[in-house]
Order: sequence, then C-alpha cells, then structure tokens
Amino acid sequence: MKRRYLILVGFLVLIALGPLILPEFYVTLLNYIGLYAIVALGLVLLTGVGGLTSFGQAAFVGLGAYSTAYLTTASELPVWMAPFGASPWLALLVGLALTAMVALLLGALTLRLSGHYLPLGTIAWGISIYFLFGNLEFLGGHTGITGIPSLSVLGLEVRYGREFYYLIWAMLLVAVWLTQNLLDSREGRAIRALKGGTLMAEAMGVDTARSKTVIFLIAALYACLSGWLYAHLQRFVNPTPFGLHIGIEYLFMAVLGGAAHVWGALLGAGVITILKQWLQDLLPKIFGSSGNFEVIVFGVMMVLMLQRARDGLWPILAKLIPDSAGDRERSSVPHADPLPKKPLLQASEQLLEAKDVVKEFGGLVASNNMSFSVRSGEVLALIGPNGAGKSTMFNCISGVDPATSGKIFFRGEPVEKLNSREIARLGMSRTFQHVRLLPTMSVLENVAIGAHLRGSRGVLSALLHLERAEEQRLKAEAARQIERVGLKEHMFDQAGSLPLGKQRILEIARALAADPVLLLLDEPAAGLRYLEKQALADLLRRLRAEGMGILLVEHDVDFVMGLADRVVVMEFGEKIAEGLPEQVRQDPAVLEAYLGGVE
Repeated sequence: MKRRYLILVGFLVLIALGPLILPEFYVTLLNYIGLYAIVALGLVLLTGVGGLTSFGQAAFVGLGAYSTAYLTTASELPVWMAPFGASPWLALLVGLALTAMVALLLGALTLRLSGHYLPLGTIAWGISIYFLFGNLEFLGGHTGITGIPSLSVLGLEVRYGREFYYLIWAMLLVAVWLTQNLLDSREGRAIRALKGGTLMAEAMGVDTARSKTVIFLIAALYACLSGWLYAHLQRFVNPTPFGLHIGIEYLFMAVLGGAAHVWGALLGAGVITILKQWLQDLLPKIFGSSGNFEVIVFGVMMVLMLQRARDGLWPILAKLIPDSAGDRERSSVPHADPLPKKPLLQASEQLLEAKDVVKEFGGLVASNNMSFSVRSGEVLALIGPNGAGKSTMFNCISGVDPATSGKIFFRGEPVEKLNSREIARLGMSRTFQHVRLLPTMSVLENVAIGAHLRGSRGVLSALLHLERAEEQRLKAEAARQIERVGLKEHMFDQAGSLPLGKQRILEIARALAADPVLLLLDEPAAGLRYLEKQALADLLRRLRAEGMGILLVEHDVDFVMGLADRVVVMEFGEKIAEGLPEQVRQDPAVLEAYLGGVE
C-alpha cells in the first residue's frame, strides 16, 4: 500500500480513537474544528477553486442553526410546518431548502459582480442577515433561542460532546468525499476553469454562470449543515456566532490551510482553532492581565504565515508525501471507447461566411463591412498591421463581442446573435492571442476542459462518483488529442511548466478536444522560435489535410504565406485585399499598408 493511503488510514484511525483516549476539553475542541472545517470546505470550493471570495458564510451557518432552533422549539407552528418540527432531521431538510433559496437569490444578485465588488457584496448581505437574526422577535432577538432538543441517530440519542463527535466528523468526511469527487470530474474541471477567466471557459462550452451558482450553492449548504450541527450540540443559539468577524475567520481557515486543496480546510480549521485557544491561555500569563491580546498576536501571525506560505500550509505538507497527483495519473494513460464525432465534412464545404460585418465601439468603427468565407480543408489567413481590427473581427465570429450589424453564418446557420458557448456547441473552437491555460493543472486536465461539451453527466452524478465511465472517455479523448499534436511526453506535466511554443500547441489540442469543424487560431505563432513555427505549420497542414477549416489571425507574413490557401488583408477595420498568397503579397495596397513589408 502506498504511503499516502497509509497516512489516510492512520488519520482515520486517530479520528475514530479520539473520544476514547482524549480528555473532554480536547474532544470539544475537535468538535469545533469539525464544524468549522465543514464551512471552510465550502470556501475551498468557492474561493480557492472557483476564485469567488465570500465573507458571508457565517450567515448561512446561522440559517441552518436558526431554522432547526425555531422549528424544534416553537410551541405553535402553522399546520403545513408542524410535521417538520417533529424531528431535527426534518428541520434539517427545511434549513437546507431555505438556505438553497436564499443562496440562489443572493447568488443572482452578487455573482454578477467582479473584482472587489463581489467580496463587498458578500459583506453587505452577511451583515444584513446577521442583524436580521437579532431583530426578529420570533427568533428570540439578541437573546436567542434555548431548549433545542438533542439528536437521535438510529434510535440512539446523541446528547453529549463525545457522542456528537462521531456525527460531526462522519458528516465532515462525507463532505470531503463529495467535494473531492466533484473536483475530479467534468463539472469540477468547469469549476476550475473559472480561474482561467470567463472568456476561456465560455469558449470551451462551460456555462460559467451555472458553475458559479453551483459552487455558491454547495458552499452555502455546507455552512447550513454546520449550523444545524452547532445548534443541536450547543442546544442554544443567538446571533453572535454568525457575524461578519466569524465569516472572516472561516475565510482565514480556508486560505491558511490551502484554499485550493480539499484537505486544507481541515488543516486550516485545526491550526486556527488550536492557535486561538493556545493564545487565549498563554498571553494573559505573559502580560499579567486579561484582554483581547490574542486577536492582535493572531493577526500578526496570520500576516506572517500568509507571506511565507501564500498557497497555504497543505501544499507544504503534501511535498513530504512522495505520491503526488501527477504520479497517480502517470501510472496509466486513460483509454476508453472514442466519443461520438460530428459527421464528416464534404470537400470544400462552406463553413463560415461573414457578410458586411460592422463592429462599433462608441464612435470608433473597428470593423467596417467585412466579408469573407472559410471552407473545409483550407486555411484562410486574416492579416494586417496592428490596430487593423483583426482581433475584433475574430471576436465577432466567435461570439465574444457581437457584431453591431451584418450577418455571420456558420454551416448555413446565422450565429451573429449567439454567445461563444452556443457557437462552440455548433462546432467552432478557438485559441487565444494571449495563452489562457490553468498553469497548475496537468496538460491532460487542461485539454479535457475542451471536451466539456461532449459530456452530459451533471453535478449530482459527479458528487456521488457515478460519472466514471463518461469521465474516462473524456480523458481518453484528451489523451488522443495530446498525442495528435505531439505532446504525449508532457501529458502529466503541469501546463505552466511548458515553454510558450508548447503552451500554444496545448491550446490547439484543447480546441481539438471539442471536435470542431472550424478552428479559429489567434496569433498562434506569436513569440515562437523558428523550429517551433515549423512544428506548428506541420500540425496545421495535417489538420487541413483531414478536412478541417482553419481561420488564422497572424502577424507573421512569412509564416502565413507558406501555409495559407487564401489571405484576407485588413487595414483600419476594412478589407483592402483578398486572394492567393502570391497575389496578395504583390498587391500595391498591401505593400503600402505594410510600408513595403512586415517585421
């Protein structure tokens, strides 16, 4: 058995033996670590993986706690609610449902925000819900609710801390398992892709708004579960544990432990909980008086630790374990039956047609009455000086920036009003002028993002690990595309470790994983050395020979002239020439635009 499994088994054994060998104080401490870790786990998914910072998770903890407290203690409930007050487990269902509705509403309002506006939005609703708890009379106001009943599991009453310990940690470990399953799936890659930017994810067919909502909802439900457990452990709730300062602590736990790592939630919750307790015990002895000295010292220690370990503590510990995720992948290249492919193209079938496309930005006309077409089995190059409008035209075609006017047809269907995700589904795939990869993920995982649209299993299947067959096929497809472009020896390397030339080839492999009929390449030769350009040209010739249509935006005229079947030249947003490479090279208007040549 490999060392990592031995460590995991040893950890589980220690968890199981904890209440049997530890004093009551330490069991209580571990109970709170478990409760905090459940919330921090949601923040790992939301903030560490998805890149969405939230300071308001304590409010969702409060929803779970107050839901069960009210339902299980109220003397009179409406008829339709009465059955849910009969059992804390039914009250949990109500709490989860209420939290889901609130999370969906708040998510609709705040997840559209970006930059610093998103965390400010979470602060705003976190404070609002906190004061709501204290101002509603039926929730006991600031005094709170007492007399919350104990739990019963399989007929056994769970009343004291040692008994609660097993319930808390069992639920935490189930949440860890569910979260790890999700992240190791197609849906998990879509969530990870959020950090690569909305533009890249949408171009690969990921519904980024849905992915953000999913992780926001899961994080809220984890917090609700923690609140439910807390209420029945304490048998009393008031608003104090659900304020903004506690929400900040939850975020600290996730970040300190390792915001992008599932087990970092447990580590961060443990370190911060134990550190705070240790400081509360030690500092009064040093200073000879009571006070909040631990808050000051804790803040300074947090800053120092985050400076020294920006990715958190878990990656530091993981380095001590020789069996990394990459080693697990490297042991076997995925193999499975091929995914369904689009029907074969007819020879010289017209794939793309742009007619009189205009794109305006305010008073600036970036593209003016542009028209051209691309057929299967050909490379059409779109060239021109800097600022000619090539990238603007490219973005109009791919759905990033809709055209102001004009028509764009893809395989006979109008697409000028479709977004990039919908266009990708039709069979158009693209790369980017500035490489957009997930640098800490393997080459295999990056390419598998491109196959997102070719899978269909959803979040529930991913959480329960029921999508393994489809996942194997998606990864096998990614492996085939990696071999197709000549990157087989780098399949399990981190994408960020590759040189620029191979990263651009990797982007092409990711685009090919979507099974496109038209490939849009935005300056793929930029920054490449001579031999890298030759390798890229050879790859594009092979793709053309297979019948694929290629639209190439490029500055390097020598590269273009040796590869393209036809060339369109732009200047100041307008087409000034179109034709065979040799014809275009000798066109007076082109020579004048390029001042006699191109660097």
